[in-house]
Amino acid sequence: MFKKILVALDRSLIGQHVFEEALGLAKLTQASLMLLHVLSPEEEGSPYVPMLSNFDYYPGFGSQSFELYQKQWDEFKNKGIQMLQSFCTEATTAGVTTEFTQNIGNPGRIICDLAHSYGADLIVMGRRGRSGLTELFLGSVSNYVLHHAPCSVHIMHLPVTLKTDEVVQETTSTLSVN
Repeated sequence: MFKKILVALDRSLIGQHVFEEALGLAKLTQASLMLLHVLSPEEEGSPYVPMLSNFDYYPGFGSQSFELYQKQWDEFKNKGIQMLQSFCTEATTAGVTTEFTQNIGNPGRIICDLAHSYGADLIVMGRRGRSGLTELFLGSVSNYVLHHAPCSVHIMHLPVTLKTDEVVQETTSTLSVN
């Protein structure tokens, strides 16, 4: 049924569930996996780009903020590679042929381009749940992939139990602060 499955991952709550779903499908169909993490400023945990002005009011300040940003970006990249290596090891241990890549750019385009070049039969990815004005202004990676992918797309939503736990955690932390 499926020979090659592209798994688009990020470091959000749903990433683990997306991987587990893809691993289950790969085991069931004896498909190989390509794990993908796209480095993007839109991802949770991504460092903020420092604002640089044309006026150098404070000598050395611009280079210091850029060095700090570079350090944060390198850490962000390394965490992405560690996540991919961990998932790759888990899949390989389960007997599934797996490789991974981490690319920089627009997530939707990179996912579709890699699916085409990899020859993927299926893309498995998560959905953040943006809607309304947020989706209009920021876009939706899953919506882009659905409309531009060269193969089938399986989109996972955050399980209701995780959403409920997240709300309970937020409420608890808010109550304990006040």
